[in-house]
Amino acid sequence: MRAATIVLLTVAGAGLAAWALLLQPLYIGAVPVPVGTVITLLSLPWLIRFAADVSSASPVIASPLIVWIVVVGVLGFAGPGGDVLLPATWQSLVLLVAGLLSGVIATRRALEATYSG
Repeated sequence: MRAATIVLLTVAGAGLAAWALLLQPLYIGAVPVPVGTVITLLSLPWLIRFAADVSSASPVIASPLIVWIVVVGVLGFAGPGGDVLLPATWQSLVLLVAGLLSGVIATRRALEATYSG
């Protein structure tokens, strides 16, 4: 059961990255609305905390973040059919920074909680 949960969290991290990339360039009229960033800020730390509840191993705790980084890198910069899903815009930078910071902070907090007590 534990292995299935870990696999599910890893797949969820990949799905989160794909959805964030697809929803990031949305506009309401002429105003860009980076929905992918909001979804990532809400979901990625939750996945990491849940991974920490499943296992105390560092690779397991960091697995949602690692998968998110890999999927954003692969799909964002060398997408399907050579399409770039992460264009050079401020919205893309916000997605990358917000995802990395929220993921690293959540991973660090989970690791500190795991190893401190």
